[in-house]
Amino acid sequence: MKLSQPTRILLALIIGLAVGIAALTTGAPWTEKAASIAEPVGGLWLNALQMTIVPLVVSLIITGIAGAAEAARASRLATRSLILFGSLLLASSIIAAVLTPLFLNLFPLPTESAANLRDALAATTPPGAAPGFADFIRGLVPNNPVAAASSNGGVLPLIVFVLVFAFAMTRLEEKPRATLIGFFRAIAETMLIIINWVLWIGPLGVFALAFVVGARAGGPAFHALIHYVLIVTAVGAVVWLAAWPLALLGARIGPLRFTRAVASSQALAFSTQSSLACLPAMLRAAGKLGVPVGASGIVLPMAVAVFRATGPAMNLAVAIYIAYWFGVTLTPTQLTLGVLAAATTTIGAAGIPGQATFFASIAPICLAMGLPVEPLALLVAVETLPDLMRTLGNVSMDVAATTVVAKRAGFEETEEDALLKRGA
Repeated sequence: MKLSQPTRILLALIIGLAVGIAALTTGAPWTEKAASIAEPVGGLWLNALQMTIVPLVVSLIITGIAGAAEAARASRLATRSLILFGSLLLASSIIAAVLTPLFLNLFPLPTESAANLRDALAATTPPGAAPGFADFIRGLVPNNPVAAASSNGGVLPLIVFVLVFAFAMTRLEEKPRATLIGFFRAIAETMLIIINWVLWIGPLGVFALAFVVGARAGGPAFHALIHYVLIVTAVGAVVWLAAWPLALLGARIGPLRFTRAVASSQALAFSTQSSLACLPAMLRAAGKLGVPVGASGIVLPMAVAVFRATGPAMNLAVAIYIAYWFGVTLTPTQLTLGVLAAATTTIGAAGIPGQATFFASIAPICLAMGLPVEPLALLVAVETLPDLMRTLGNVSMDVAATTVVAKRAGFEETEEDALLKRGA
């Protein structure tokens, strides 16, 4: 049986950690020498992933805003949807900024595990310096966007420039606008192809990095990764569960009715890990909740394209967890940077399995907060597990947000819609 790419990478992580821990436990004399050889191999693979971050983030934001602007021009319903989506994405980021430190205080990683893993990771790259509040405000608008793109600390200013550029682009005439959109869409698709190539050799890079961590951190490395998965998944679960009160308060749909409507799309989300694959099931769920096809047919495809509700929360949770590993006490300025970066880098990210966009979504957050990105090379190997919660939360919030928009816009269920709903 042919193993999937995420499974191969996960197995490489487990085997690399196991071999490194075994070498450390037995006291083999070649352990440190092997780690010094494996370290640059893993670093080379990490660099290959990092080189795609800036062009992919820039192109995704531009094409995402362009697509949203086109939809907003088409109808007032689309405009209302985009406003709600933006508000919920910002709320998702704030949830992570509040809950992740709380969860880490309530359920801390054992001191030995944190110290050992920190020592192993710190051997690669120390965390960056936190920007001051004055520097943060002054640096939001870059005086040189090209220099910002090449600077680890300039990610958020680069995003600000890209947002301004994208909104300005929507004011162009149709022909030049279409040319620019096609150009950046081609860049995004090319970068995703490169990422898939790099992930194809991912098992080798992950094995090398995992061996280094296992040989230097020992058994606590396994414990730390399990703890990480549980914390990040718990943050995503809060966003997932928020779909029920959103439907109740925004559209007066009771929890039991909402649960029954989304049950089939939830099962599909768990099995496919793709919001796009769940779109037909979400359309049926919206119909069961009284949303007419004329509304759900506009809002849900938009939601799949630009609204990944769990993205900001879980991406920022990853960055905060990395800070926790390195013993960095995050300042309010750093958390603010993380919230803004998490909310904006989600724009335009396609509803595909998380490993393909893991670095593009989270590395900018880490860089904006002055945190190292090297641990992401290990964490991408266990992304399959949190990605289940990502998809569950995205699908539930997509349906809930659609019902709220339809209700607030005054859409009523037609007789034809009722017949379709009973037939489903």
